[in-house]
Amino acid sequence: MAWEFKDQRPIYIQLIEQIKLKIISGEYKPGQKFPTVRELAEEASVNPNTIQKALAELERSGFVYSQRTSGRFITEDIDMIKEIKLDIAKDQAVNFLKSMKSLGLSNEDIMEFLGKMAKEMK
Repeated sequence: MAWEFKDQRPIYIQLIEQIKLKIISGEYKPGQKFPTVRELAEEASVNPNTIQKALAELERSGFVYSQRTSGRFITEDIDMIKEIKLDIAKDQAVNFLKSMKSLGLSNEDIMEFLGKMAKEMK
């Protein structure tokens, strides 16, 4: 997944969100050694201080942990990863349902639509 920064929110917040997505999607595996600040800064084309700020917040929230001389690692807490994944999925589902309701679709219409879309995506 490429790094994309779109809106007026601070870059470090967008970095946090994108790193979380990389973790919950499995791009970064539990227990995997995390890239260095310098590597991430180069990859995302941002200042290393911005990466450092994002990583500090990810450490505070438990997504990443440091080992003194070995670097940073992705959390091994599978339950936490699943919980965040479900929270994000729920938020996206709620937004989707609100959008569909604003179009005037009933619950039945939405379910029928989703069934058709799921078949098409196979």
